[in-house]
Amino acid sequence: MNKIVDKEFFSENVVRLEIEAPRIAKARRAGHFVIVKVGKNGERIPLTIASANPEKGTITLVVQRVGVSSRRLAELNIGDEITDLVGPLGQATHIENFGTVLACGGGVGVAPLLPIVEAMKKAGNKVITVIAARTKDLIILEDQIKQYSDELIVMTDDGTYGEKGLVTDAMEKVLQREKVDLSVVIGPAIMMKFASLTTEKYEVPTYASLNTIMVDGTGMCGACRITVGGKTKFVCVDGPEFDAHKVDFDEMLLRLNGYKEIEKEAEQNYLHSKDKK
Repeated sequence: MNKIVDKEFFSENVVRLEIEAPRIAKARRAGHFVIVKVGKNGERIPLTIASANPEKGTITLVVQRVGVSSRRLAELNIGDEITDLVGPLGQATHIENFGTVLACGGGVGVAPLLPIVEAMKKAGNKVITVIAARTKDLIILEDQIKQYSDELIVMTDDGTYGEKGLVTDAMEKVLQREKVDLSVVIGPAIMMKFASLTTEKYEVPTYASLNTIMVDGTGMCGACRITVGGKTKFVCVDGPEFDAHKVDFDEMLLRLNGYKEIEKEAEQNYLHSKDKK
């Protein structure tokens, strides 16, 4: 069960895994995620489903090596099996013909953005997509995103590819030139905060996917608590998408740093143990 059938490195630390999961592939919709565990005593980690092939019975995950569990997952090879894979989980993205949709993804946030862009386009929307990364080597899924976009704008912080600047720079240009009916933003929390502030100026309804704060993924641990419109929500069961203009991003940013030192220490110990072998 859950055998890896294809693997591709987008960059040194970002890998695409295609995994056998026929039932998940059939039931999955844009916005859904899965819980993955590598090894009997491994950590449960949530990952948004980047794409699915019901005919082939596979789903695709994009993994960034940022800690021990994501490193273990990225180190698996074609033919290896994932210990546990549960899903689809979370609330699916609400898809309809809104008109013009501005979809924005930063870094590996482009992976969960892809199925939303595809679904929005197939629902009859005009889709303008902005993808961004620090540098050219970190731009992912450009061709796949372009396939479902009426217009694609690529931004890099250092100007090594596309246009030099941030996601918000491209968003401003689009919002100033035409009417946008809905915006979807996915990426680092700080990027989503300023992207939502940008669309708020133009009174454009905006949804943000807050999957970066999830831990357990089933509502049991409570680590993904956020404040939306003054009320406490759980990202994994109530989301992962919320009205970005109501999310308390400052609170979210503070809570995201809660495990940083522990995660860093665990990663250093893991790498040290590998060096000894």
